[in-house]
Amino acid sequence: MFRITKQFAFSASHVLGGLSQDHPCARLHGHNYIVEIELQAATLDSRGFVRDYRELTPLKRLIDDEFDHRHLNDVLGHDHVTAENMAQFFYDWAKGRWPEVSAVRVSETPKTWAEYRP
Repeated sequence: MFRITKQFAFSASHVLGGLSQDHPCARLHGHNYIVEIELQAATLDSRGFVRDYRELTPLKRLIDDEFDHRHLNDVLGHDHVTAENMAQFFYDWAKGRWPEVSAVRVSETPKTWAEYRP
């Protein structure tokens, strides 16, 4: 199995609902996010690719235009804007465009990652 990944970065704010008032994530705060998309295929195409990285530009546009320097609760329309939920959002969005998508990971900090892989 061949696997490729590509990372995209953005900065944004959010507030996590459902947490106690003394939890720091219940307050407005922000992160420098990294979104990593993984694609896989059993065989390579005629050019030797799982998929040409340049074909992932629509994901970069989505992130730059709709997520970067935004308040994620407004973007996604709910108060459970966790890295886990964001990973599933980006997976669902990307899988509809590229069938080779196998997982999406979202990082809020250099030491934490959430992954969605069906």
